[in-house]
This record gives sequence, structure tokens and C-alpha cells, in this order.
Amino acid sequence: MSAQDKVKINKLPTGVSGLDEIVGGGLPEFSFNIIAGAPGSGKTTLAHQFVFANATPERPALYFTVLGESAIKMLRYQQQYTFFDPAKLPDSIRFINLSQVVLEKDLGAVLEEITKEVEKANPAVVVVDSFRTMVRKPESDMDLQSFIQRLALFLASWQATTFLIGEYAEEELRDNPIFTVADGLFWLRQTAERNSIVRKLQIIKLRGQASVPGLHTFRITEAGIQAFSRTFGLTARAKNPVGQRRLSFGIPELDKMLGGGVREGDSVLVAGSSGTGKSVLATQFIAEGIREGEPGIVAVFEERPQAYAERAASLGLDLETPQKDGKLSILYLRPLDLSVDETMQSILDAVQKIGAKRLVIDSLAGFEMALSPGFRADFRESLYRMIFALTGIGVTILSTVEVDESFTEFPFSTYSISFLCDDIIRLRYVSIDGQLRKIMVVIKMRGGNHAKDIREYEITSKGVVILGKRLINYQGLITGIPVHSDRSAQEEDPSHDSESKNQT
Repeated sequence: MSAQDKVKINKLPTGVSGLDEIVGGGLPEFSFNIIAGAPGSGKTTLAHQFVFANATPERPALYFTVLGESAIKMLRYQQQYTFFDPAKLPDSIRFINLSQVVLEKDLGAVLEEITKEVEKANPAVVVVDSFRTMVRKPESDMDLQSFIQRLALFLASWQATTFLIGEYAEEELRDNPIFTVADGLFWLRQTAERNSIVRKLQIIKLRGQASVPGLHTFRITEAGIQAFSRTFGLTARAKNPVGQRRLSFGIPELDKMLGGGVREGDSVLVAGSSGTGKSVLATQFIAEGIREGEPGIVAVFEERPQAYAERAASLGLDLETPQKDGKLSILYLRPLDLSVDETMQSILDAVQKIGAKRLVIDSLAGFEMALSPGFRADFRESLYRMIFALTGIGVTILSTVEVDESFTEFPFSTYSISFLCDDIIRLRYVSIDGQLRKIMVVIKMRGGNHAKDIREYEITSKGVVILGKRLINYQGLITGIPVHSDRSAQEEDPSHDSESKNQT
């Protein structure tokens, strides 16, 4: 069959932020869908958002309530959401209470009542909430299955997009034949993880189009349900080609060590123990980008944006003005029950708003602690998806991570994530001549050459300043307890520098 011969399936907006991308561009028109989950998981709110997004006077929506909430009680709460539009009542959206029919008659009478109302209104959308409450005794499960099959056939002939809402436990999914009738099956979950509540959505089934697989985080806010796709909404975006442009730190000696700067679109990891200047280095990186006309984002987890800007001011870096000018956004991301997907959405929104080219995540340890316990178990996998998504659209990322110093090892991160990074800069303390001093070394630079020198640096009122030439008077510097060498009187050989830079 050629593409011209295929029946075109129109896609309707779900009315839920982020959900259209998850379901593959919108919900198939005329589909028969089941929204299932435990009480309180957001099923009714999801259905209302779809209804308010699609109902018109010409193609209205019928919302049948059964033995759950009455329409008056339901609307009292639903009108608190910003998607609620009272102008759509009752011409575009009509609520019909079937409680009396269900209590006094059988499912056949219920189907007859629904049929009568559908024939009268010719609706584009039909919702039955909650269809499972119509089962009043265990032996009537077969009657319910027959009811759903007959209802699905009838509504398909009337070309209505349908939602049945039901309370189900996850163990019922495998053996219940009711779910085979549906074109789409939306499963909503909310689980307690320690003191946190995590909400997740799964598109278990959706005929006619490819949805994004897996579990997707969602949150219920004053705007209703907001979904966060595991693909971060970037599946349809063209990836930027890898550029050769180098980005400066604003520290000339460090730029030289990096072979001219960080390559645009790289992921950079700055690792070191507390007080080694990771945040200072990150601040200089973002400030230099602003000076070069490259808007930036700073995602902080351990201090407030105002405190971050004030600390930068103590280094002579003005972050207040670019914030007012829309060239910089400092995001404080510490809400309860945070998920990686929510963090990504906040960052992506900021990236799109100001056209950011540089991003600082300060720090990964703070990021992890801000997450709900369940998300911490998948931290590496989530971090991989985040870095891949952002660098794919041309954003250069600098992440800081605190590591515990050891005098027998030289670790790069406590998360085993060095493989996710294109470039790694390692900072550490060393004991030299009775002083605790700081050294810096570029460990890794994917796709480019870098200096192999170990350099001493200081944190001054102007930020990180790299001192003099490379340290050649000591052995075992990276252990933190170097041994003084007999080469202390030797002058550094310029030819040796040149030879070192040519090494890979």
C-alpha cells in the first residue's frame, strides 16, 4: 500500500504540557481510550484537560459521571486549575449524571442512556468517569466487558474520541480482557518513596502511532497535569553539527592548557574537593561567555541565585546586569520530590527563552540530593540522557563535582561518570613546603590535544589565577604528598614544553 492510499489519522492536542510529545504528536482522533490507575493519581484531571482543549460548540464533549463525584462537586475542584474555561459550559462541554440509572437499572440501561445522549448531541469527545464503579458485584465483570465492547463499537460509528476512567491496581493489567478493547491505555501511578511522592505516567498501548516508551514523570500543578518526557521533548529537533569553535574560560593559561579553550558543544567536568575553586571556575566560564555574547544558564542546588551573584561580584564578575538584560538565568532547583525530567524541562525552557550557549550545573552532588530517592538510583542514566540532549542542540555544559581526596588514589568523580564527559579538569590540594596549595591538571580532552602539565593556581579577588610554569620540582604531585626532586635548580627546557604539547 502506498503512502497516498493510507487512511490519515488526525491527531488531537491532549491539552497537557509535554504529553503530546510523549504520545507521538497528539492523540489519534476517534480512538477509544482507557485512563487507569489508583485513586488520586490524576485520572479525572487528565480527562478534563483533554476535554477543555478540544470541545467546541460545533463538536461538543459529553462527560458522564457515574457513582464517583457528582458533577457539581467535580467542577468545584476542577475550576481551580487554569485550564478550566467556564465559557465552555454548557454549550461546548455538558456534564450528565448517570448515578440514578446505574443504581436502579442494569448496564444495558446505562448503555441506552449514553446512546440517547450521544445521538442527541453528536459529540466529538465522550468521557465516562468512572466506568468501573458501575460494577456492583464480582459476577458482573463479564457484563462490564460486554458493555465496554458494545460502547466502543457504538462510539466508533459516531466518530467520537472516547475516554473511560477506571480505578485499577497494576496486577490487574495482565489478566483483565477489558484492556484489549482499548486503542489507547494510559496508566497513572503515584508511589511513596521514603518521604517523597513520585507520579509517573506510562502509555502502555496506543494504536496507530509510536509513543515514547517507558515511565514519564508528571506533576499536578495549578495548571493541571504537566508531563515530562524521557526524551526531554528533543526527539524532533535537528542535532547541531559538532563545531570546531573554542570557548574561553577567561583564564589565558587554562585556555592554553586546553589547546585554545573548550570545544563548543562539549560536556566538561570540573572535579575537586571542597574549597578547591570548582564553583569559582564555573562562574568565570559563564561570565566569559556573557562577555563574548553567549547567553548562559547556571543551575544551582546549594545556594540561592542572589547569593551566587553576590559571590561572583566579590570576584569582580557582574552577574546582575546580564540577568536584567536577559543574557543570563540563574535557576535554583530545589523543590520537593524533584525529578531529572523536571530539572531538564526547567533548563530547556530557560535555554529556549534566552538562546543559551553555555550551561553550568553546580553541583552534581547537590543535583543528586535534590532528587527524590527513586530517581537517585537512576542518576547516571538520567545524567547521560540530559547531557546527550543538551550537547546535541549545541549547548556547552560545565558540571562541577566534589570528590573525596585520597593520598593513594586520584579519582575524577564519585559517580563513575567520566565516560559521559568530553573534557575533565581535576583540581586538588597538595602539601608543599609546609603549605596546603592547589594544583590543576587537564585529565582528558576528547577530540583534541591538551597540555599534560601540572600547574599550581590560587583563588584571588579576580578568581582563579594559574601561577608560573609547570611544577617540575616535585614527584608524586597527584598523590597530594609530593617528594622534593633534585631538579629544583634546573630551568625548564622550552623544547621540552614543545615536545609535551605534541603528545596526545
